[in-house]
Amino acid sequence: MVRRMHILACAALCLLALVLRPAAHGAAAVGLLTIDGVIGPANADYVVHGLARSARLEHQLVILKMDTPGGLDTAMREIIKAILSSPVPVVAYVAPSGARAASAGTYILYASHIAAMAPGTNLGAATPVAIGIGQAPPAQSDPKKKPDDESTLAHKQVNDAAAYLRGLAQMRGRNAAWAERAVREAVSLTAEEALTQKVIELVAPDVPALLAQLDGRTLTVLGQARRLETKGVLPVEFAPGWRTRLLETITHPSVALLMMTIGIYGLVFEFMNPGFVAPGVVGAICLLLALYALQLLPVNYAGLALVLLGLMLMVAEAFLPSFGVVGFGGVVAFVAGALMLVDTEVPGFGIPVGLIGALGLASALLLAGTARLALSSRRRPLASGDATLIGATARVETVAPDGGFDAWIRIEGELWQAACALPLSRAQTVRVVARKGLTLEVVPVDTS
Repeated sequence: MVRRMHILACAALCLLALVLRPAAHGAAAVGLLTIDGVIGPANADYVVHGLARSARLEHQLVILKMDTPGGLDTAMREIIKAILSSPVPVVAYVAPSGARAASAGTYILYASHIAAMAPGTNLGAATPVAIGIGQAPPAQSDPKKKPDDESTLAHKQVNDAAAYLRGLAQMRGRNAAWAERAVREAVSLTAEEALTQKVIELVAPDVPALLAQLDGRTLTVLGQARRLETKGVLPVEFAPGWRTRLLETITHPSVALLMMTIGIYGLVFEFMNPGFVAPGVVGAICLLLALYALQLLPVNYAGLALVLLGLMLMVAEAFLPSFGVVGFGGVVAFVAGALMLVDTEVPGFGIPVGLIGALGLASALLLAGTARLALSSRRRPLASGDATLIGATARVETVAPDGGFDAWIRIEGELWQAACALPLSRAQTVRVVARKGLTLEVVPVDTS
């Protein structure tokens, strides 16, 4: 009897463990997001939706694994806003060994609730990249020298970035003095140095080791204390979906420029040859996608206007007797606009000069082909009007019974009134020698 009671008790405990295990596992779940490469609109969308998904699944923690050289300021600030407003604590983890969190990655790391790095990684160099074609002045400048407009703008950007990163450091209780140096002097730190100088909290070789070190810590998230129970928990990785991959593709400046060019040429071809349908559909889709991508990027609108003007001038060359002047000007405007289209020098967001040259060369060859076709068409004999009627042969369809008109003849599917000085008979072959109004003068063809 006692043995039976022991068996029943063990069975009840096993059943209770099976019932409670999913709930515990769900409460202890940890999300894992990965940023690998330049931070842009696609990364920002991926992180924002990933944090929202973790909040819906009630994860206790999100690990943001990073290896980035930096990125766009707008995308970085969008990620930071999502982290600061997230109900789920975020751990920024620079990994694997050899990775870095430079420029925009440093800001994201400072904004996170916990900052961690793997051995052999580095962070820093958070000075804003020069905007446009100008360059930022050195941090140390002569105070007696009056700054010009460009240097003033650069100083404003540096001061704004320094205050932003210093504010994040003060919010998370990290080294604010080094944060300002990272912006003003572009300094960097290794993982061990960052831990010593209280820039980060943890150094861990991999994600399981990181979770083991996080176990038992208490974090304050949106004013509420959260105790972490992460030891032995397997993280749930959120892989980029089709939306992120699509954004990553179309928001590359080179792809956006190529789609815009294809879109305009496709629409022009459809307007010149109505009924083909496919060029118009493809052109409209490419143009809309390009415009959507450009509104997500830091576009120089002068460059965009030059690109559009260049494409329009190259199209106009096919309709204007300008002997190539308008088309050549369009190629020059297109190349100049493409060079200055993206208003940033962030690595990974520039348009390769080779692509610009290839598009300009392709447009020039298209213009040359159009001009050649136009010249060859001018040398051809006329294919319509009186020139095609004079000398043409025809068969007599009917002969007039009275003296009104001598006969009716058919030329290229049309019936014409014909007059002849000699008598004509039905089915006789005649040749047109002149035209007077709607009457053709014909002569019989000698069939002997």
